[in-house]
Amino acid sequence: MIAAFEGWNDAGEAATGVIEHLAELWDAEPVAALDPEDYYDFQVNRPRVVSEGGRRRISWRTTRILVATDTPIGRDVVLVQGVEPSFRWRAFAIELMELAQAADVTTVITLGALLADVAHTRPIQVTATSDNEDTRHRHDIEASTYEGPTGIVGVLADAAIQVGLSSISVWAAVPHYAHHTPSPKATRAIVSCLEDLLDSPIDHGGLDDDARAWENGLDALASEDTEVAEYVESLEDAQDTAELPEASGDAIAKEFERYLRKRGTED
Repeated sequence: MIAAFEGWNDAGEAATGVIEHLAELWDAEPVAALDPEDYYDFQVNRPRVVSEGGRRRISWRTTRILVATDTPIGRDVVLVQGVEPSFRWRAFAIELMELAQAADVTTVITLGALLADVAHTRPIQVTATSDNEDTRHRHDIEASTYEGPTGIVGVLADAAIQVGLSSISVWAAVPHYAHHTPSPKATRAIVSCLEDLLDSPIDHGGLDDDARAWENGLDALASEDTEVAEYVESLEDAQDTAELPEASGDAIAKEFERYLRKRGTED
């Protein structure tokens, strides 16, 4: 199961963009939808008037469940595409976990994106974590050290662990000064992370071209405003310094341990 939600967890629409991409790429079919009356404040997530077949109707914002059966990983994938609920989060998570168990899901991957002090010219930083030791060892990822407010993806990740499923959280860092537009570069970065986690290539489709266009647009903005250009340059310097291998002995030790684990797996 791969899940993402509009709202607090979805800077630059990067996480929900992944679900949209996978749903289209894998021809995922909708199989269920949660009753929006149970979880949403319609003054916050207002219904929309849509036209289908020449008829107008009301479309209620909710969370949909889709299933993709023709995937490159050789397994069915359940996609959760929705909006962060307004209330009854525990009941919301329980309902999704019941659906996951009914579909024989073994792993739940939640996707999120946050605004951060990063430069659009540098690779998007993506982190994958798990609170399950076996899952961390299998995918060579770390435990999360975050403490503080969480969104529905955090609640869902915890609910998965409570019912005995493997749970992985994936987060991308989106430049905070570019929050007003969707970030295909961050969406592409999450897709690349999923390729590693699923050990299978995923067609990027038009994401590569969209990412270049997004970056070029921000380059043009910076070229027209010296303050923006100077700010982006300062972020670049900060990131480049932090990412230097010699930045810390811990970084070197961590990288060497990762190398040894991979060698041991290959042998």
